[in-house]
Amino acid sequence: MDGSNRLSADDARLLELESAAIAGHTLKMVMLEPSDTPLDIDRLRESVDARLEAGSRGRERVALPGPQWVTDDAFDVAAHVRRCDGTAGINERGAWAAAGQLMSERLEHGRPLWAFDLVGPLADGREAVVARIHHAMADGISCLRFLDEVLWEPSGHAPSPPRGAAVPAAAGSRGRELRRLPATLLREFGHRTRDSALDRRIGAARELAFTTAPLAELKAIGTSRPSRATVNDVLLASISGGLRVWLAAAGARAGRLRAQVPVSLHHRDEDPAELGNRDSFLNVDLPLAEPDPLARLDRISGETAACKTAGDAQELYDLFHALARCPPLERAVERIAAGPHEFSLAISNVPGPHAALAVIGRPVERLYSVAEPAQRHALRVSAISYAGTVGVGLCADPEALPGAAALADAISGSIAELRRAARG
Repeated sequence: MDGSNRLSADDARLLELESAAIAGHTLKMVMLEPSDTPLDIDRLRESVDARLEAGSRGRERVALPGPQWVTDDAFDVAAHVRRCDGTAGINERGAWAAAGQLMSERLEHGRPLWAFDLVGPLADGREAVVARIHHAMADGISCLRFLDEVLWEPSGHAPSPPRGAAVPAAAGSRGRELRRLPATLLREFGHRTRDSALDRRIGAARELAFTTAPLAELKAIGTSRPSRATVNDVLLASISGGLRVWLAAAGARAGRLRAQVPVSLHHRDEDPAELGNRDSFLNVDLPLAEPDPLARLDRISGETAACKTAGDAQELYDLFHALARCPPLERAVERIAAGPHEFSLAISNVPGPHAALAVIGRPVERLYSVAEPAQRHALRVSAISYAGTVGVGLCADPEALPGAAALADAISGSIAELRRAARG
C-alpha cells in the first residue's frame, strides 16, 4: 500500500472516536420537490456510479495497518445507494424519524465510508436523499464537495439567488505566534461553565428535527445593528433565544451556555477535489439569561468579532497540531478542551450551494445538515445555507434529551422575535 494515501492524523483520530454511542458520520438531508413519479433508484445508482471517478475517495475503504485509504476492488454502488423500506406515504416528521434511525446506524468499515438512502415518497410527493459521510473521510466543507462530485447537478428550475451564504466565523491570521497564545487560551478556555441541562450521557439512539429561515432575513437582522453582526452571529443569537424558551419550558436553569463553533480553515484556492479535515473552533458565550433579543445578538457579535480579529481559530489549530508531537500531553489537553465545563454544545454553520440544485433532474427543495452529539454534550446544532435559505438541523439522543422538535419550533420563534425587534 502506498504510504502517501495514509489517513491524516486528524482523519485517523476521528475514526478512533467511534464507540458504542458514536457512529462517526455526518448526515445531509436533501429534500426533493414533490413529483407524481418516484425517483428511479436504478437511475440514481447509475448516475452516482458514473460520476465516481477512479481514485475518488468514494471508491476507497480504510485498510490496516496504517490506517490507509485503498481502492475497494469489490465496490458495489447498490450497497451505498438504497431505498429506505417502509417509508412510502409518511409525513415530513416521519422522514425526520427515518433519518434519525439512519443517523444511529454505523457505516461499514469494509466498504467506502458513505451511503445515500432514499426516503419516501412522502404523502405530499416529496422524497429525501439521506446522505451519510464519515468524518474520517470528509469534514463539513469537503462533504459538500463530495456531494457535488457524485449526487447533485445544477437545476434549471429556479434562478440562482444572490451570493452570500451563511459562513462560520473567519479563521483569522495565519501562523501561530507564541506571544499571542496566552491571550487566545484565556479567551477560549477562561470561562468554565456550570453544569447544564445538556450535560448528559448519551447512547446510540438519535432524534432529528429541522427548521429553516430566509438567508436575506438573517442578513437584514445583522445589518440593522450599530456594529454589523454576521449571519453566523444572528444564527447563534436565534439558537440562544430558542434554548432560553425551550429550557425554561423544561424547568431548567437558563443562565449562560458556552457554545463551541467549528471553523473551517479550508482555503478558496485549494483543490476542489481535496477531502479530509481542516477544522478548528471558537468558544462563544450564549447569554440565555438576557431577555432582550437584540442585546443577546450584540453581546455575541462583539465576542466573535474579538476572536476573529485575534485569529483564535488558527492559533488553536496550530497549538493542537504542535501538541501532536507529544501524544500524552495532546490527549490530556484535548480531554480538557472537549469537557462539558469548557463548552455545553457545538453549533456549526457551513456555507452550502448558492444556486438551485437537482438530483437526476428532480429539483432540491431544502438542504439540511446534521452532526452527532457527544458524551456530556447531548445536543448538536448544525446549519447550512442553500439557494437563499438557511436550514438548521438538531440532533440529540431522545432518551437522554427528548424534545428536539420543540426546540426547532422555539428557534423559529426566536428568529421571528429578532426580526420584529430589528424592525423596531
